[in-house]
Amino acid sequence: MQDAKEILIDFVKNNQEKLYRVAFSYSRNEEEALDLIQEAITKALKNIDKLKEKEYIKTWFYRILINECLQYIKKNKRIITCELQEIESKVEWNDNISVEGIDVYKCVQSLNEKLKTVIILRFFEDMKIDEIAKITKTNENTVKSRLYKGLKELKKLIEKE
Repeated sequence: MQDAKEILIDFVKNNQEKLYRVAFSYSRNEEEALDLIQEAITKALKNIDKLKEKEYIKTWFYRILINECLQYIKKNKRIITCELQEIESKVEWNDNISVEGIDVYKCVQSLNEKLKTVIILRFFEDMKIDEIAKITKTNENTVKSRLYKGLKELKKLIEKE
């Protein structure tokens, strides 16, 4: 049976692209995204003994990564810009996200952090409401409310485009 450290290492190896996509969606910079993932891995390894149930490794690690991303944004408090071609070249989109989806992606970036997090995890990472609730440490109704509000704001932004 694997110990918690091995499970974490396997999880990170098997989910590299997804983790990068989340970090990149916040930082919009390749090197910063990699640094954010590295910081999250370091914190996770230091605190692996705090993980009580190994089957929750996914939500536990995503929570660490998203917290790192949010701290990065707060620390830098600047508008991070990135060319559309750079986003296209750095992020491997899910099959259900077309080139048209990049406009949606740009609109998602303009949402506040709580709404953006829920939208990214639900639609870009295909997570369920209960998983998002665990990652964001909120209840499922709050996640649903943020999802609804985020989609409503996205619709307005897309209609402006």
